[in-house]
Amino acid sequence: MSAKGAIAAALLASLAVTLAGCGGSGKPNRTTANPRRSDTLVIYSSLPLQGALAGDGRATVAGIRLALRQAGARAGDWRIRYVSLDDASAVSGTWDLDRTIANAHRAVSDPGAVYYIGEFSSAASEVSIPILNQAGLAQVSPSNTYVGLTTSDPGSVTGEPQRYYPTGARTYLRIIPRDTVQAAAGLLAMRQAGCTRAAIAHDGEPYGAGLAASLEAQKGYYGVSVVSSTQINPNVPDYRSYALGIRLQGVDCLFLAATTSATAVQLTRDVHLAIPSARIFGGDGLCTGSYTNPAQGGVGATIAPLLECTRMPQRLTAYPGGRSFLAAYRAVYGPAAPDPYAIYGYEAMKLGLDTIASLGRHANSKAAMLQALLATSSRHSVLGTYGFDKDGDTTLRSYGLYGVGTNGNPAFLRTITPTRVL
Repeated sequence: MSAKGAIAAALLASLAVTLAGCGGSGKPNRTTANPRRSDTLVIYSSLPLQGALAGDGRATVAGIRLALRQAGARAGDWRIRYVSLDDASAVSGTWDLDRTIANAHRAVSDPGAVYYIGEFSSAASEVSIPILNQAGLAQVSPSNTYVGLTTSDPGSVTGEPQRYYPTGARTYLRIIPRDTVQAAAGLLAMRQAGCTRAAIAHDGEPYGAGLAASLEAQKGYYGVSVVSSTQINPNVPDYRSYALGIRLQGVDCLFLAATTSATAVQLTRDVHLAIPSARIFGGDGLCTGSYTNPAQGGVGATIAPLLECTRMPQRLTAYPGGRSFLAAYRAVYGPAAPDPYAIYGYEAMKLGLDTIASLGRHANSKAAMLQALLATSSRHSVLGTYGFDKDGDTTLRSYGLYGVGTNGNPAFLRTITPTRVL
C-alpha cells in the first residue's frame, strides 16, 4: 500500500482530469464483445489479476462470472455486459496507482455503467472512491477492511472518511466487515489462545496502522493486556533488538498488523528466535501463502504451529449458502476447491443484478441504484442475511480463523464471531 502523500497527490491530479477523458492501462477482459445497446447496462470490476494477489483477484472474478452466467447475463428486462479490469502491475506485484485511476475513469466515462465491483486492496479504493463518487457511480468492494474508507473509527486519520466523498453523498459499500470487527475477532482469538501479555507491531501503512489502533481501542473488551505497540522500520537488516525488548517485557503473544512482505517474515523469525513459545497472530494482510509458506518465501515450518490469522473468507461450507455455491462453482469450473474470495465475487455480482432487477426501468439511473443499494436490509444471500448501515458497511460480523496447513498455506480452523465491537 502506498503512502498517503503519494496517493493524495495522484488523486488530486486525477480529479482534475475531465471524467469523459479517461486513459486506459491494460486491455479489459470482457465476457462479450457486443457493443452497448439501449437495453444494456454495464457492470465493471477492478481487481488484481497479476502479482501477489492474483489468485484472490481471479477467484473473485470467477465468482462474478458464475453469478452472471446463472442469470443468463440479464437482470430483469436489462441485458448485462460485464467488463473485467486489472488494477495490478507485474512490476510492483500489487495494485497499481495509474491502473486504478484509469479503471475508475474508464467506468465513469461509460454512459451505460451503473455498478462497479472493487477495489480488492483498501489503499486502491482510497484512489477510486472519489473518482466514482463525483460521477455518482455505485461501488461495492468484496474485500476492503480499512476503517477510514467509511468511518472515523480508531485507525482512521484526520479527514476520513469525508475526503473520499467530494459530493458529500456516499457511493461506496462493502460486503466484508471493516477492521474494527477484524480487530475484535483477533482479540477474541488471542484470548482463546491464552495470551496474557501481548505486543502489537505494525508497518505504518493505512491497513496496518489502522488495525493496530483498533486492537488497542478494543483490548479491554476481551481482557487482553497489550504491553507494547510499535511501528516497525522496514529499512533495517533485522529485528533482534525489538524481539529482545518484548521478551524482556514478558510478551507471550505478538499481533503483527501488516501486509505480506520480507519485513513481516524477518520480524516473525526474529521474534520466534527470541521467544520460541510466543504465539503469532495476524490479520488478513498476512493470511496468505507468501507469509506462511516457506516455499513461497514465508516463515519457517517450525513457526507454523504457533501462527493464527483472521481472514474474512471462511471454509465455503461454513456459509449458509456455501454448499449450493460450491456445487454450482464446480459444475462450471471443475472439481478443484475455489479460493474463498470466489463467493464474495459471486455475492457482489448477485447484489448488483438483484438491485437492477428490483428497479425495473429505473435501473439505468445511477441515483436509483445507489438509493436501492444503501437501503438494502435483511438480504438473504450465500453469505448469510445482511444489510448495510448508514456508512455503507455490512452488518455481517463473522471472520474465519486460520492456522497453517500441511502444505504450508493458510488452513481454515473455525468461524470466529466477536461478541462486542466498538
